[in-house]
Amino acid sequence: MWSDPVSDEPDIEQPRPPLSEAARRALAEAEARRREIDGKTASAPREEGGRGGLEPVRYGDWEIKGLTSDF
Repeated sequence: MWSDPVSDEPDIEQPRPPLSEAARRALAEAEARRREIDGKTASAPREEGGRGGLEPVRYGDWEIKGLTSDF
């Protein structure tokens, strides 16, 4: 008999190794940049008749629904 690749058993998540100091520092820097950009966006004037939602070029590239393209 063959085994079914889809199992009813729950996946056991493997523990992650601790982050290095450089990785923690990079994550903190990225979060600070996001907060700064989001702060500037919040203080920008509202566009009348615009598409709504977050500004798609707020991170320096075009992003909508998680899809990004540089231009």
